[in-house]
Amino acid sequence: MRDVPEIPDPNLLLQLVKMEMPFGKYKGTILCDLPVSYIEWFQRKGFPKGKLGVLLSTIYEIKMNGLDNLLSPLKGPSRKP
Repeated sequence: MRDVPEIPDPNLLLQLVKMEMPFGKYKGTILCDLPVSYIEWFQRKGFPKGKLGVLLSTIYEIKMNGLDNLLSPLKGPSRKP
């Protein structure tokens, strides 16, 4: 059987600008607005399992590669980082 690559969820970026951190020091903070140091801590310790872990690892990659501008159009005109 051949490995089939997973198709990325097209709503992933939208979730990053809408979903709030559900626990911890930054509870209530929109995921894309989390400080880099907090996301790096998760990267070192291990991202949570499930959807939150996928979203945090995605925002980690976006921030580490300087791609924050990808999210700007999704935030809307009234939201600033």
